[in-house]
Amino acid sequence: MTIPEDFVSEEMILNYHLMHPGGDSAPGDPNAAFCLDETYHLHYILQHPFKDGRSFSFVHVTSPDLLHWTWQKTKLQPSFTGHGMFSGTGLVTLEGQPAAIYHGQASGWNQIAIADDRSLSTWQKPYAVQPMKRQGEAAQMHHWDPDCFLIGNTYYAISGGRDQPLIKSDDLHSWTLVGDFLRHELPDAAIGEDISCPNFFPLDGRWVLLCISHPMGCRYYIGDWDVDAEQFVPESHGRMNWRRPNQSIYETTYRDFFAPESVLTPDGRRVMWAWLATLDGVEQRSMQSLPRELSLGDEGQLRIRPLRELESLRTDAQVMSDVQITPPEASHGNWATQKIATLQGDTYEIRISVDRSQATRKRFGVQLFADDDHPGLEVMLTPETGSLRVGETEAPFAVADLPEDEDIDLRIFIDKYLVEVFINDRQAVVASFLDYRIANQLRGYTYGDPTVFRQIEIWKMKSTNQGLLEAREHRIWEPDTT
Repeated sequence: MTIPEDFVSEEMILNYHLMHPGGDSAPGDPNAAFCLDETYHLHYILQHPFKDGRSFSFVHVTSPDLLHWTWQKTKLQPSFTGHGMFSGTGLVTLEGQPAAIYHGQASGWNQIAIADDRSLSTWQKPYAVQPMKRQGEAAQMHHWDPDCFLIGNTYYAISGGRDQPLIKSDDLHSWTLVGDFLRHELPDAAIGEDISCPNFFPLDGRWVLLCISHPMGCRYYIGDWDVDAEQFVPESHGRMNWRRPNQSIYETTYRDFFAPESVLTPDGRRVMWAWLATLDGVEQRSMQSLPRELSLGDEGQLRIRPLRELESLRTDAQVMSDVQITPPEASHGNWATQKIATLQGDTYEIRISVDRSQATRKRFGVQLFADDDHPGLEVMLTPETGSLRVGETEAPFAVADLPEDEDIDLRIFIDKYLVEVFINDRQAVVASFLDYRIANQLRGYTYGDPTVFRQIEIWKMKSTNQGLLEAREHRIWEPDTT
């Protein structure tokens, strides 16, 4: 079969990231995730032709391990629902039925659809969520990106936007307006930021709200649930997305890491991923980040680590110890970059350990896709800004903030032009580098003093994209267009 021109080209196909097999696929928010009978289910938004215009469906993919995905026939689409599908989340009802809550595009309402079976092969017709006030009058509220969650035997739902009303129900049908979901806003959230694509869940004894603001991308709150007031009391706020220099500071539409969704694994891990919406050169591809495991550290801060199942993809290990990068002697400006290894392939995981004594007050890192003539993509710790720099993106991370006995643990995932970096389970950054074949060296960098990389482990990564290749041909996922 001939692959249509608008589908992902061979050059752009990734090896172990989830991406849509077609090109015209914006937006691409992940939605309505479940783990049912040891099978993971994920939906993501697909924009497509419908009747005389365009509309939105939930494409359905399944996986045994959050890595190998198979495309299923699209069920939640406007020819069935009567409206387009905008963002929402999934839940399992008290009766054990999978359900999706989402915003019905152009319907004016948030909607709920309940599946007839745990394979999500058929769904009941969706119905509108129409809350009432406690006095029995219709509630006047904004209907936007919803999330639904259970506390005890009570269903609660958030409606997103600049203000976030909270509603509750005993049966998912009759809803009552409670009031404001958020007790108060936090000082590092800018006035005007909305809470959209919300996903609210308990984590290690606290409550976490994953969300976006449309201008500034993915972020999160950590706090507690006030049972008596029926309200979320946030104590801290953090970001998972940061502006790059070539993105306007005035328009504030930087969304490299955008629209998060999460699922609970059978062994109790909270796993999230997000749509990579505005990375250079990869727009309109509905590309999702690697799955990330979330937890809370002893100090109550969010911990972020790559999905542990990724380790099953490792092959052809290389291990190097005590690799020293030494700058020339000079009175100022002394820095060095030198080759560590040649990467003869497109997919790698690189893990680098550096003793704390080597990292304190040190500017150092590595260069990917580099050689003597090409600097490539830098992954660098910069103490002068307290940042982890990956390409043009700088995310907060300072060695000085770590416990005194904690060394540096840097993990880098390379999938062709897409790079994801995790450091000490405390920060993660994603970047793209379309010239990834311009050079193939991994190089070390240091400034001011020599840096010793205690251990460098390099693995090639096995591909998980067979389902994508099949979906390009069988196209079972294509929604109705008439």
